[in-house]
Amino acid sequence: MYLVISALLTSDYESFGLAALEAMAAGVPVISTNAGGLPEINVNGVTGYLSDVGNVDEMAQHALDILKNDAILKKFKQQAGKHAATFDIHNIIPKYEKLYNRFCQCL
Repeated sequence: MYLVISALLTSDYESFGLAALEAMAAGVPVISTNAGGLPEINVNGVTGYLSDVGNVDEMAQHALDILKNDAILKKFKQQAGKHAATFDIHNIIPKYEKLYNRFCQCL
């Protein structure tokens, strides 16, 4: 059995960040770049940490911060799971339907 402390996503480009969302749904904090859609998924200081693309030193320091501080780890785990739940299908589908209906009425 493995204990996952955090997920590390060092992407140069990320359209949405499904891997981050999946990690967070499992209660795993995320350390990621701020590329593409990742800032929408991973909220800096709330569900994990964000760094500029290529800033490996900062990402390593963030990982150490989480490893050294059980309170931060616990807080991020709880908040990661809670934030991931906002992307639940029951929350997202109505938003898509509303958007589609708005554009279909224009035709």
